[in-house]
Amino acid sequence: MTRILAIANQKGGVGKTTTAISVATNIALAGQRTLLVDADPQGNATTGFGIDSRTLESSTYNVLVQQLPIGAARVATVVNGLDLLPSNLDLAGAEIELVPMFSRELRLRSAISLIANDYDYILIDCPPSLGMVTINSLAAAHEVVIPVQCEYYALEGLGQLVSNVDLIRQSLNSDLEVTSIVLVMYDARTRLAEQVAGEVRSHFGDVVLQAVVPRSVRLSEAPSYGQPIELYDPSSSGAVAYREVTREILDQQAPGISVPERSS
Repeated sequence: MTRILAIANQKGGVGKTTTAISVATNIALAGQRTLLVDADPQGNATTGFGIDSRTLESSTYNVLVQQLPIGAARVATVVNGLDLLPSNLDLAGAEIELVPMFSRELRLRSAISLIANDYDYILIDCPPSLGMVTINSLAAAHEVVIPVQCEYYALEGLGQLVSNVDLIRQSLNSDLEVTSIVLVMYDARTRLAEQVAGEVRSHFGDVVLQAVVPRSVRLSEAPSYGQPIELYDPSSSGAVAYREVTREILDQQAPGISVPERSS
């Protein structure tokens, strides 16, 4: 059965897209057929693979609004075994255009169902808001992976997101559950990061992954070169951390899949 994960956080700038790109890349490098759906109008997951979002002939917008098959819009990435459904600013209009449409919350789920057998894993990079596109993403997924920035307001936003996931579960997708919380942008030099990490673990227990992603200049640089960190600098602290994050996510339901070590 294809495993579908939504990478979500209603706060912006918390490493959501970096997490989506890195986990998708590592899953593909582990030999699993993988699709990353860029469901964010900013298109950062698209440009993060060196694809110019301004020149796209078709995108997530066309899939959601015009019901274009994903197979006609997906593109290959620089990572072997990893396809991308790209996005651009057109998707911002979908928030309004979807409102009067029939089964508006389930359009992405329907589109994914047609190609699900092509992949072992499908990851959805959600926008940082609870609009129609995010609702579509959560309605299509089995699991939610939440990156949490180790800063002051993290718990406030996290609680709100978990409540919204509960609402989606009750009304649209009874299979949906939060399976992974990833602590990102961890700065070991500050007491605050340690305190936030401790509070998140105290509130959410085993759902919080053991691997912690540190702040890393190399993680910030990689998108400007159109490469995931796993290709740009595989020996960096950020790349090493995301390999561990991916191992934990894979082991939840598919123990034994090996994420390969890489070096520059």
